[in-house]
Amino acid sequence: ASPAIAPSETVTHHVFLPLVVGQPTGCEPIPGVSYGTLDVDGPPAGQPAENPDLNLALRDYEVTDATLGLVDYGGSSDSNAPRLYTLFADQRVPAFITVYQVYDWDWDCDCRGNLLTNFAVTLAGMGVAPGEVLHLPDSGSNIGKGYEALVLYATEERITLKYTPEDNVVFGYTIHIENVCVEPSLLALYRAWNGAGRGRLPALRGGQPFGRARGDEIGVAIRDTGTFMDPRSRKDWW
Repeated sequence: ASPAIAPSETVTHHVFLPLVVGQPTGCEPIPGVSYGTLDVDGPPAGQPAENPDLNLALRDYEVTDATLGLVDYGGSSDSNAPRLYTLFADQRVPAFITVYQVYDWDWDCDCRGNLLTNFAVTLAGMGVAPGEVLHLPDSGSNIGKGYEALVLYATEERITLKYTPEDNVVFGYTIHIENVCVEPSLLALYRAWNGAGRGRLPALRGGQPFGRARGDEIGVAIRDTGTFMDPRSRKDWW
């Protein structure tokens, strides 16, 4: 099956003028939002930020055949883990439209590896309304000044959020969200500080809006100390 979410940022269009260029329908700015920044703890990741730990499109992912819904695992859970239902204003458990497996990365050759198989699913396609406002999943963390997460990476269609003040995915929780219109002022702030060397990065508070859904499905991957986890796990994220 063809994925509903396209990981590649390279799209070819044949355009016939006249043409009015603007934001995709449903990707309008979010009224009343404003964003701050926070000092990065430790050395910044440096330039360029285009690496497979920050930009999920470089790894890519494939549709897989697994349960389209929450699943149950044994073991303990972390009360400070991000709760994915708080992505949505109505705090719902969304419909799971498509499920995917993310590719591993071979750091020796600096190239894409095999599909990750530690879990059956490592990226979940969740049903949304086009243009729906999305919010930082709330957690019990405080990385400074009341913020819960840094924006480690952002483009017009994806964002990577980190629940510690370090500019890496080595420790703590990281969330990748695909097929999202990142709020234009947040994207501009990220680009400014990324270009200035990443000594500071945009920071978000729990529940703060960060963008809108580009279509009827967003992709969500979540990592713990760098490892891609199953975003369907009821006890861990819901």
